[in-house]
Amino acid sequence: MEFVMSGRPPVEIDTSKPHPARMYDWYLGGKDNYPVDEAMGRQMLALDPRVPVMARVNRAFMQRSTRWLARSGVRQFLDIGTGIPTEPNLHQIAQEVAPDASVVYCDNDPIVLAHAAALLRGTPEGRTEYLQADVRDPDAVMEGARKVLDLSRPVALSLIALLHFVSDQDGAHDLVRRLMAELPSGSYLVVTHATADFTPEESKAATEKLKAAGVTLALRSREEFTRFFDGFELVEPGVEVPHRWHPELGEPVPGQEDGIIPGYGAVARKV
Repeated sequence: MEFVMSGRPPVEIDTSKPHPARMYDWYLGGKDNYPVDEAMGRQMLALDPRVPVMARVNRAFMQRSTRWLARSGVRQFLDIGTGIPTEPNLHQIAQEVAPDASVVYCDNDPIVLAHAAALLRGTPEGRTEYLQADVRDPDAVMEGARKVLDLSRPVALSLIALLHFVSDQDGAHDLVRRLMAELPSGSYLVVTHATADFTPEESKAATEKLKAAGVTLALRSREEFTRFFDGFELVEPGVEVPHRWHPELGEPVPGQEDGIIPGYGAVARKV
């Protein structure tokens, strides 16, 4: 499928295989997905009916961590793996606390580009921009971010539910180190990540089904997840299952109380 945005060259949307951003949209009840995404989403639900809850828990973690960061004085945000807009978006949370906050969204899925206009509706005092790039090309990401953000001042790098789609062969840990190396002291790293620690059999089956459909799922243990923060100062309570990270900063997600949500989340400061 070809999509054309005014002033931009046409982009191809591959509807022959599922895409994580569109599956995520389906889990959240959105309409910007295709039958192939719904079909794979239903297969994931058959393995674990809580998958939509996991998606909402990740969104809620993003909202709470952004609120915490903005209240702590952060005024610049780089959100990679933005996904299809689902309100409230990161810039709405940040600019509600700090109207002068600057936000750069980044994603590699053309369908997110189609919704960029919705993402760019920020406050008059702040700045909100969208960048079409892939986390696997950190040089391109930072080149685009540098046009909007002042990299001599702290930036919060947000990688929500993204890195479990980046394999070890693609150097997930190295990519994070390269991105954070571009940011000054006082910057923050925000990550959530799925894990097989709590549901090994279901996770193995999900990984195999997604691999057969051409989607990488690199589930990591608590130890492997914690390595993303090597050299940084973890914000309390450190590495946690996402819904237990500062729950007082947002509304609870219905269903999250039904056992452990199989994932981790954390925020850390570059010293």
